[in-house]
This record gives sequence, C-alpha cells and structure tokens, in this order.
Amino acid sequence: MRAARLHEYTDDMDDALQIDEVDRPVPDQSDDVVVDVEGAGWCQTDNHIIEGMWQEYVPQELPMTLGHENAGVVSEVGDEVTLVDEGDPVICHPVQTCGICRPCRLGEDMYCENSAFNGLTTDGGFAESLLTNERAVVPLPDGVDPTDIAPHADAGITAYHAVKKAVRELNPGDHAVVIGVGGLGHIGLQCLDAMSAATITAVDLKPEARELAADLGADHTIDPENEDVPGEIAALTDETGAAQVLDFVGADATTGYAPDVVAAGGDHHVVGYGGHVHEPAQALVNGEFSFRGTLVGKYAELQELVALVENGDVELRTSRYDLGDVNAVAERLEHREIEGRAVITP
Repeated sequence: MRAARLHEYTDDMDDALQIDEVDRPVPDQSDDVVVDVEGAGWCQTDNHIIEGMWQEYVPQELPMTLGHENAGVVSEVGDEVTLVDEGDPVICHPVQTCGICRPCRLGEDMYCENSAFNGLTTDGGFAESLLTNERAVVPLPDGVDPTDIAPHADAGITAYHAVKKAVRELNPGDHAVVIGVGGLGHIGLQCLDAMSAATITAVDLKPEARELAADLGADHTIDPENEDVPGEIAALTDETGAAQVLDFVGADATTGYAPDVVAAGGDHHVVGYGGHVHEPAQALVNGEFSFRGTLVGKYAELQELVALVENGDVELRTSRYDLGDVNAVAERLEHREIEGRAVITP
C-alpha cells in the first residue's frame, strides 16, 4: 500500500514526506484493529514533527508514516475485538492505550504510561490503512462521514478538552476569549458556544477568520494588528478581564496577553504551541491567574465530541487533498494558507 513517510527531519516542507510502498498492516494482537483510512487530517503538529520538534519529548524511529487524525472503515480485527466489526465506520483516537496503568485506571488515558501515538511514535494514517487497537476506535453514528470528521480525532478533542476545562469555571455572564480562529480555534469556539452561557470574544489577525468567528457564535471580534487587545477586552468586561482565555496560537505575543486580559483567578489555556511563557512570578501572584497546558483529550471526550457533531452543534470547515499532495499541504499550512482543516484522502 502507499504511505507518506518521514525519512529525515527537515525545515523544507516542499520535500518533507516521501510516498513509499509498504506492507499493509495486519492484526497481530488480539485487540488490534485495521482501518482503511478514508480521511486523515493534517495538523500543525505534523509540521512540527517534520521539523524534529518532538524528538526530545518522545522516541521516534524513522522512517515513519505520519498522520494522527484518522477515520475510516474497519477492514480487519483481532480475535478478541467485540466493539467493532469489519465494515464499521470509526474515528480513531490517536493514542493507543493499555488500560491497566494507573493513569488509565483513573480515566486519564491520555497520560497512559504504555501508549503508542499514531503518526508520532508509531505509523499513522497518511496511508491506505492504519493499525490501531480496540481501545482507540470510536464507532460513528449513521450519517457521519469519516472523511469529514477525521480532524476531530486530534484537533477536535484537543479543542474540546480545553473548552471542557474552561467551561467548568465559567458562569453565565462571564467573558471568555478565543485567540486564533483557525483549524483548532474554530472548533473550540463552537464548543464554547454550545457548552456555556459566556460572552465570547475572538481574536485573530485575518479578516476571514474574524468573519468566521462571528458566523460561529462569537459576540465580539478583535483585530490584534490594528486594535489594542488588552484595552478592547478591558472595555468589553468593565475592566475585570476574561474569566477564561483559550489560546489556540501559543506564540510569545499571545501568551504575553495573559497578565493584562485574564480576570483575577482566571485561566489562560495554552493549546497552540511554539512560543514561550515569559511572565514574572509577581504577575501570577498579583492576578492569581494560571497558565494551563492542553494535551490531546481523552477517549471519552472524543465520544462526547462525536455527539456534538451528530447533534449539529459543531461543524468542521475542511478541504480535501490526495495523498500525493501531502507536501503541498505542509507548505501551505506553513504559510497560513489553509482555512479550517486540510484532510488527506488516501
């Protein structure tokens, strides 16, 4: 079968992945599931993997097939699999977990001590077929297209995971800020609108993104290039600040807003990454606010997100590309030329 594989780390997205002929996966373990991939979302994290940003955090053996946002149809299952059968449409949580370590027992399966992460530590879904396990597949309801929903496997549940934490702290009448209304942010904004009674302000450099934010439920939008973000948020909140900030950019500039925009006792959720947090300790003490990191969501949260999709509360803006276009997609994403999410259709 064909697979888009990373052979060496590089900053050149034009020639990042190579289309190879590789063996089709087979279910070697009793809980294995082989999925014929119908959609695989391209994520900014894929660009970061190509650049080698993840190698100091997780073991990586190259060459490796990338792609961690996967959905498709089950083609083979191991002997003990009961959740799905051949022919079932599924979305695949990117983390294959063990179920028996302490984090798994506590329900925090994204912290699994024995996990494999498709497209990051083991072969992913930029290929005709994907090997995963029973604990990672979520059956899709009738009428949900695997190609359309694929980016929710990571982008969706990461955004949902951040919003779910924020919503716990939001009361009706509170103010929430979404920074970055791109591939993750447009999902997070919809989740926030569906799950809370907060007033929502969206911040994005691109006029099209601000228009999209307004269409998806934002009450206010801010252009950070031509408007003073802290000043605008202060005016909108009677000088109290935002109870929760969801930062889908994670650049130095956006994390730097926190002391001036987060309300006392509030949180600045760092979802996007690539920048740094450079704030004096006194700023955190004075405002008693917190920076909170966001890892990929839990399996149960992917089920919950699928329910929101089925109910029509969350929709994805996607564009589709052939497997041979992977490097063109990587290059376009590097230059912020893709609206919503790009989906590879192997």
